[in-house]
Amino acid sequence: MSDKSREDIFKSTVLGHPSGLFVLFFTEMWERFSYYGMRAILVLFLISSIGIGGWDWTSKEALALYGTYTAMVYLTPILGGWLADNHIGYRKAVVWGAIIMTLGHASMALEFADIFLYIGIGLLIIGNGLFKPNITSIISHMYKDTPEKKDGAYTIFYMGVNAGAFLGIMLCGYIGEKVSWSYGFGLAGIFMLLGMLQFYFAQKIFGEIGLAPKPEESGDNPILEFEEDRLNPFTMADKISIAVCAFIGITWIINDPLSQIGDINLLKFGDTDISNKYIIAGVLIFISLLIRRIIRYPKQTRDRMIAIVIFAVMTVCFWACFEQAGGSMTIFANDYTGRIMAGTWSTVFIVFDFLITVIPIGIITWVLYLLFRRTYGSIALSNILLGSSFVIIWLIVFWKINRDWNSKAFVVQYETVQKVGEAGEEPIFEPVLESMTLAPGAVTKKATATIIEPADLKVGDKLSMVLVRGKYIYLNQEKLAAARSKVKDAGKASPVITAEITKIKESEVEIPATWFGILNSLFIIMFAPLFSKWWESKYNPSAASKYGLGLILLGLGFGALAIGSMGIESGAAVASVSIIWLILAYLFHTLGELCLSPVALSYISKLVPGRMIALMFGVWYIAIAIGNKTAGVMGGKIEEITAQYDLTTFFLIFTVVPIGLGLLGILLNPVIKKLMHGVR
Repeated sequence: MSDKSREDIFKSTVLGHPSGLFVLFFTEMWERFSYYGMRAILVLFLISSIGIGGWDWTSKEALALYGTYTAMVYLTPILGGWLADNHIGYRKAVVWGAIIMTLGHASMALEFADIFLYIGIGLLIIGNGLFKPNITSIISHMYKDTPEKKDGAYTIFYMGVNAGAFLGIMLCGYIGEKVSWSYGFGLAGIFMLLGMLQFYFAQKIFGEIGLAPKPEESGDNPILEFEEDRLNPFTMADKISIAVCAFIGITWIINDPLSQIGDINLLKFGDTDISNKYIIAGVLIFISLLIRRIIRYPKQTRDRMIAIVIFAVMTVCFWACFEQAGGSMTIFANDYTGRIMAGTWSTVFIVFDFLITVIPIGIITWVLYLLFRRTYGSIALSNILLGSSFVIIWLIVFWKINRDWNSKAFVVQYETVQKVGEAGEEPIFEPVLESMTLAPGAVTKKATATIIEPADLKVGDKLSMVLVRGKYIYLNQEKLAAARSKVKDAGKASPVITAEITKIKESEVEIPATWFGILNSLFIIMFAPLFSKWWESKYNPSAASKYGLGLILLGLGFGALAIGSMGIESGAAVASVSIIWLILAYLFHTLGELCLSPVALSYISKLVPGRMIALMFGVWYIAIAIGNKTAGVMGGKIEEITAQYDLTTFFLIFTVVPIGLGLLGILLNPVIKKLMHGVR
């Protein structure tokens, strides 16, 4: 890139940074909006009743698919980064990735056939691989000659990541739970499309940055960085081991949901399932490869690589636990948390929700105004699209706030019928469904339930509802027609219950289960500046201490959930635990993330020779992918462990393991410092 072109980029600035940075800020924000918005409702959609548009899957089935999806989105960036580096350039990769992800969200929003969900997830995985690594590469090249401003640039960019996650979880989660799953998936796609168009029509602001590479730019000679340094080329045995490990890992990741959901087990021969032996063999081959390569490096590089391996093990454990946020913790929020706020608490929640929504959006809108003012003449269409997207956001936010403000609690009465049981048993009554024909002489009695909904109903009105995972959900005419249609197509009896309103209680609101996911982004925004100051002070901990502390804080978060669930009986399907335990869990988890996640890539860039950074970033993504898949496998055991023991036991596993590994990491601090050879 020419000096003049780079000077032109820095001529137009917002908050002291090139305007192009904020184009990337908003592009990434909408991509994270779509990713986290879809992730927030995926598991809930899969485990929800067919009567409310879900698929009626078990937690194990849902989390098998969830784990495979979140693992694959960290594997495809390795290929996407290589493709952009060597062939198409960063800008085309970002645009193509965004288009493919938009098609993925659109596919998931369709309800014509189940296959569209799988197609959508596949497109999201591919699109993410093109988008994720390359938008950050544009920033890196933009600040190539001004490294002193790079930390500030990435801090601003990271705020865009969290703003997108915050808005996506809040709005897609709310619409998915309260209105329609399809609308939630569709909303994620709308903003992915707007983000792509905003970026596409602003490309000229980047000059030559991110264009397809020229032939002379590839094949740079690797630079040796110290006197004893030497190259360690991959042998044929190394390449074969890598190919075998990749094949084993990908087939195992894909086979897990296939075997859980479709009863298609690629690793079963006759009556023998070799899944566990298969993945163990893959791990052993990978460890053998790692050892063979590490021992061939000179001592300094070898020691630093060993330190990276130790950090990688901690990283796998961290993400295996942390990613329960989209799985078992969402299920805990949905089934076991008391989310109904009544009276004064209802008002307190609505006001709090209003403030934490409107203030961040207001700040981001102000940044949008600054960008608009500086670049309207040069990228007018991009700014118009970006401005339109924020108009939509504001409209949805005020619709949501108004809906919650008008929410009411309807006490309804419905008929139940006694189940036929053995003599001497306590009689059990179940709701009378519209699909039931009561036998002559059947014993019936009236029962009551409470429904939270902003509906315009009055005492004496008849309404339709369904019982989903221990809770009664109101069906308006649109949802009622959809419920009857879906169960008919599935060959199942209608789950609809007819009830009559007997009492109305004002000022009650139910917090969406997905709402708790926004706490992570909220706490990051609150505490990131404090941690940044800590890392810059004389009290800055060592790398091993940061990792250890991050894992311990993560474990304490699960400890809060373990304590909160102590009153839940073994095998219970529903409960009403205080929301304070989930809030504490997300607080500790976020503090742990701030200790570990932002500094991880920084240490890799310092520990490995420059010629190996791209390769090691790829390996790091693999570690995170393993952690994400492990999260799905472990989280999928929530029903099994809860039935056999209790929910406290389930969360104690996630308490003890990271705390134990974190303490071990801190104890190994002197050894790891020695292995790092002066790197801090």
